[in-house]
Amino acid sequence: MSAAVPPPDPDVRSAAAERLAGLATPAGALGRLGDLGVWIASTQGAVPPRPLDDVRLVIFAGDHGVALHGVSAYPPAITPAMVRTFVLGKAGVSALAAAHGVHVRVLDIGVDDDLAGVPAEVQTHKVRRGSGAIHLEDALTAEETARAYEAGRTVAREEIAAGAQLLLSGDMGIGNTTPAAAMVAAALGLPAADVTGRGTGVDDDALLRKQALVQQALDRAGGRADLHTGDPLDALTALSSADLVATVGYLVQAAESGVPVLLDGLMSVACALYADRIAPGASAWFAAGHRSTEPAQALALEKLGLEPVLDLGLRLGEGSGAVAAVPVLRSAVALLRDVALLADLMPPAPGQ
Repeated sequence: MSAAVPPPDPDVRSAAAERLAGLATPAGALGRLGDLGVWIASTQGAVPPRPLDDVRLVIFAGDHGVALHGVSAYPPAITPAMVRTFVLGKAGVSALAAAHGVHVRVLDIGVDDDLAGVPAEVQTHKVRRGSGAIHLEDALTAEETARAYEAGRTVAREEIAAGAQLLLSGDMGIGNTTPAAAMVAAALGLPAADVTGRGTGVDDDALLRKQALVQQALDRAGGRADLHTGDPLDALTALSSADLVATVGYLVQAAESGVPVLLDGLMSVACALYADRIAPGASAWFAAGHRSTEPAQALALEKLGLEPVLDLGLRLGEGSGAVAAVPVLRSAVALLRDVALLADLMPPAPGQ
């Protein structure tokens, strides 16, 4: 467990809210854009907020043993193929990032492939080839969990040192919605049937298998999965994967460093639950980029108290929903920065 994370500056938040109220717009007319502008200002400690010129996405890639047990519509070979596609800048999120000026970095944390020919820096933080099938065994050893967690923290520090004003978290790994659903079930004390969705779009039979597998994983982990009494890193050892643990470390480090994070879909939001448990208060530094189609994501967002910026029915992953939301956050900043103040347009009447 880490020390509690102080929230974004409450005095700055108040000053930003005061500026919002003083803009030459009808009261409440900016809706969520106004709220987001106030949040960004508070995370920056600046009123008006600075433009979001340096936004950085890190995609944590890894394979999952459960993918061999009928929980995904796609084979595990897709994971290394997609890592190569990110490197080439040709994935779905690559197109969005290019359109919106977001820097993309992909890291192999636990891909079950040697990734021959891929730039060496992609594998700098690799922990292992694939993670365990969580319904049968722990995803990781305790030592691997510690390494993955520290890798995520290191990567966040690297991106912040490079100038990141806003961090985004992305994922790549066939089968990853299964451990993420188990993580949310454990964190919220819910049965598998309440949290397990269709992931890549599995049919009814596969969904039932997936629900049964998640429940088997929860039963196998037993008390280790209880975040109210247990160690969240031990729960991650039992139920997650190397790439998901790295994401947790990334989120914790960002919050501790005072850098806001725009979360993506189920994987990053599941990891945010654990980041907030490890470093209480971390969630004040997070915003939700979008609402995915996975039931576990909606439940986790409710627990974190986060309202998604977008709701487009996305289930691509990769960080795509977060990247798609970046222009909305930039719009919020522009409004709070550049709209005139009503007081400047309406000088005091004579004698006042």
